Amino acid sequence: MDSARYRELFLTEARDHLVVINQALIALEHAPAEAATGAGRDSVDAIFRAVHTVKGMSGVMGYAAVGSLSHAMETLLSRVRAGDQALEGEHVTLLFDAADALEHAIEASATAQESALDVTSLVERLQGRDRAAGPLARAADASRTVPPGDGIAVHVTLEPGTILPGARAQLVVARARALGAVTTVVPDEASMLGDDFDGCFAMRLVCDADDASVVAALRAAGFVHEARVVRDAPLRERSSSAGAPAERAAVPRSEAEAQFAATWGSEVLKAPLQRYVRIDLRRLDHLMTLVGELMIVRGRLAQRAATHDDPVLDEAVAEASRLIGELQDGVLGGRMVPVWQVFDRFPRVVRDAARALGKDVEFVIEGREIELDRSLLEQVADPLVHLLRNAIDHGIEAPDARLAAGKPAAGRLTLSATRERSAVVIRVRDDGRGVNRAKVLAKAKAMGLVDEERDALEDEEILRVISRAGFSTADRVTELSGRGVGIDAVLSRVRALGGMVDLKSFEGAGTAFSLRLPVTLAVIPALLARVGDESYALPLTHVTETLQLSRGVVRSVRGREVIVIREEVLPLLHLRDVVGLPGQATGRDASASHVVLLELAERRAGLVVDQLLGQEEIVVKPFDAVRGAASCFNGATIMGDGSAALILEVSSLL
Repeated sequence: MDSARYRELFLTEARDHLVVINQALIALEHAPAEAATGAGRDSVDAIFRAVHTVKGMSGVMGYAAVGSLSHAMETLLSRVRAGDQALEGEHVTLLFDAADALEHAIEASATAQESALDVTSLVERLQGRDRAAGPLARAADASRTVPPGDGIAVHVTLEPGTILPGARAQLVVARARALGAVTTVVPDEASMLGDDFDGCFAMRLVCDADDASVVAALRAAGFVHEARVVRDAPLRERSSSAGAPAERAAVPRSEAEAQFAATWGSEVLKAPLQRYVRIDLRRLDHLMTLVGELMIVRGRLAQRAATHDDPVLDEAVAEASRLIGELQDGVLGGRMVPVWQVFDRFPRVVRDAARALGKDVEFVIEGREIELDRSLLEQVADPLVHLLRNAIDHGIEAPDARLAAGKPAAGRLTLSATRERSAVVIRVRDDGRGVNRAKVLAKAKAMGLVDEERDALEDEEILRVISRAGFSTADRVTELSGRGVGIDAVLSRVRALGGMVDLKSFEGAGTAFSLRLPVTLAVIPALLARVGDESYALPLTHVTETLQLSRGVVRSVRGREVIVIREEVLPLLHLRDVVGLPGQATGRDASASHVVLLELAERRAGLVVDQLLGQEEIVVKPFDAVRGAASCFNGATIMGDGSAALILEVSSLL
């Protein structure tokens, strides 16, 4: 994954979570003892959720420092939530420090400067290692605190067991003075010579050298275990020293003013406004509804204008149409999301299913960036889960069976998305045993689904059979599949979305299910046709051409009408028959009819209609069929004259 493409989105999301963390910490700071109950618990939960999300995002982006910090914060908060750790004031202060460091790490990581970060010390503090070391260690940590000021803060820890640590520390300070001005040393150099000096100290250094040069120069003094440069020291030191009111009161006025200025100069306040904003999906849906109504009004206005010979009115209608079209494109674009937002849920499902069955499966995702309408993508998630589970349970063989068949022990399961014309095709493909055609045929005969004389089934016939409710060839019912409801549910859902399902299976080589879906459910281009007094809409993505019907191209094969187009024989359907309108469908005046050639995957057919009304972008409205109505519709639309037209589901015709 090219994470650079998502850096700004990561920054936007992470900064939002930082705001949540800081707000909750502020609320918690006033009553840390109430962390286990009431509002205090809500604050802990809010911090935990935000940190957990940042941790997950950093894992996807590969930002190790952000991940380590957020994981350590999450661990501490987990102990608090579980009641294993009482939350004290020092913990809140520590979490403030961690929040500041997390902010710094997020900004640095997103600008490819993560390599300069060292969060080890803070992670260890969050993990409680410093507290485990006892009061001496806490005192040592405090000794490394330097007040705000010019230059950089440098924290130094000598090797454990260093002889004459005070003298060695002064040598390190001398090395620092060779680089620039050392304005502050904590503890001061005289105190370093005392018996209680533990080898940890900090100083403020004003120099032009970069961090690596400073660290290298100080290490050259010898016996240096750790030398660490902190350039955002003022904010860090403020947080670290904010533990007790008495300590805050002891800060000199000049330093307090510096802290005040540093706070208001925080990068959080300086952060530029982001390119992305979050919008409630309901607002987008409402906008889409309004755009749909505008498109209907546009059609009516255009029809009305056509009856008036008024160039000015025509020009105004054309301009309004252009603006409405641009508005429609903008709103539809705002609803589009990449398929990885759903695809990324599946690796865990595949892993769990494969382990449950003792199989080894390599799961591959392709076409992650292909975009679909958000509402459509959400609805296709369940069908994909069915197909993935079926592939693992029925398709991919056990490791020993695969090895016996000359295949790798691990099966390969691929989930891909591709854009084909105005549709998106999502494909689930495995390299397993393929559909057991003999078993499906035998079960289909037993259920009376096919004639007894049939000796083989084509792929589309297999799909129709296995998608029958209750049809299953599984010898046993498992937690994953075998109840005969999976493929039925897949086809029902996909067809309801205006799409279709295709099956390709090869014995011993695997099976592929292809889900062909419209890019959006809201607006589709359609060919409008009329039969009798009724109007119907045919999704243009399935229309290849139209032609005038003539008797010379219509033939009869085995008692069924076909049409011969460029030496290709296609079945011929009459829309009047399909929708159940009264009247004679065959034998009418052929010269007054038209044929719409429909194509769905590799299936083609001609559909006879009385009249073609033209092409339009139609707004898809939900359609609840009445009992007994034809099952070949998957929506409705409002025409320009205000009348309604039903949208034909082409997959039900072919």
